[in-house]
Amino acid sequence: MNVPTTPRPAPGAFLRTAPDWHRPLMATAALCAVVLAAALVGLAVDDRTLVGRPIWLKPAKFALSIAVYNVTLAWLLSLLVRWRRTGWWLGTLFSAMVLGELAAIGLQAWRGELSHYNYATPFDAAVYNAMAAMIVTAWTANLGIGVLLLVQRVGERSTTWAVRIGTGIALAGMAAAFFMTVPSDQQMVALENGGPGDVIGAHTVGVADGGPGLPVVGWSTVAGDLRVAHFVGIHGLQALVLLALLLVALGRRHPRLEPDAVRLRVVAVVGSAHAALLVLTAWQALRGQSVVRPDAVTLLAAALLAAATAAGLWWALRRRGGGSGRERNRATGRA
Repeated sequence: MNVPTTPRPAPGAFLRTAPDWHRPLMATAALCAVVLAAALVGLAVDDRTLVGRPIWLKPAKFALSIAVYNVTLAWLLSLLVRWRRTGWWLGTLFSAMVLGELAAIGLQAWRGELSHYNYATPFDAAVYNAMAAMIVTAWTANLGIGVLLLVQRVGERSTTWAVRIGTGIALAGMAAAFFMTVPSDQQMVALENGGPGDVIGAHTVGVADGGPGLPVVGWSTVAGDLRVAHFVGIHGLQALVLLALLLVALGRRHPRLEPDAVRLRVVAVVGSAHAALLVLTAWQALRGQSVVRPDAVTLLAAALLAAATAAGLWWALRRRGGGSGRERNRATGRA
C-alpha cells in the first residue's frame, strides 16, 4: 500500500501555488505585511510611548506573528484530504477574527490607548471586549482545525505527528493568554476598595506592566511575564513543522534519518520537550520570576528537561539491530 508523502514541489512552483493554499488566510497574511510596514514607519516617525514601549511596537509584533501563523495554517489546510470545505470555513473564520484583533490593536495604537485590559472608557472597554470575543472565536476555530488534522494524515507519519503535536502546543500557548485577563493582586485590592478599574488584567506577574524589559519582545526582566509561554506555545506549531520538513530533507543525505520511523521518534521527543518548555515558562512566570533571572529550582527543572531531551534523542537516533529494514518498510507503508 502506498502512503501519501508531503508534497515537495520545486521552489518556484511552491511560491506560485502559495496564494491558493487558503485565500482568506493568505490575504490576511498579506494585509499583516502592510500593517507591519505601516507600524515600522510609525516606529520611525512617531515618538509616543505607552507603558514604557514605543506605541507602534505592539501592532508590528502582532502583524508579524499573525502573518507567520496564517501562512502556516493555510499550508496545513491545503494538505487536507477529507473535510476540506469544513477546514476552509474554519480557516476563514480564524482569519477574520485575527484580522479584527489586529485592526483593534492598530486603532488603539493610533489613538494612543491600551488595546488590552483597558476599561478606562466605555469605548475602550467595548474594543477590548470585542477583541476578547474574537480571540475566543479564533481559538475555537483553531481547535476545530486541530481536530481535522488529528484524524487524517498530511504526509509521512513524522510530518503528520509534527503537525498534530505542534497544533496542540499552539492551542495551549493561546490558552495561556487567558491567565493575563485575571486581575492582579494590586488591581483586586483597588477594586475591592472601590478604586478605579481602568486596567483589569496584565501580562506581567508581580509588578505592573511597563517595567524594564528585553529589547523588541519587551518581556519583563524583573518579574514574571506570561507572554514568554504565550510565544513559546503559539510558535511551537511552526517549530515542529519546520523540524519535520528539515528531517525529511536531511534523510535524503543521511541514512540514519532516512526511515520515517526514526524521524517520527525525533519529532516525538522534540515535541514533548517543547510542550514541557511551555509548561516550564508558564510556571516560571506565574511564580513572578523573570525569564532572564531563573532561580535554582527553575534552573534544576531546565537542566532535567535538557538531560531528558538529550537522552530521548539518543534513544530516537540509536541504531537498532536489524531494525533499519523494518523501519524502511514501515516508512513506505509495506508490511
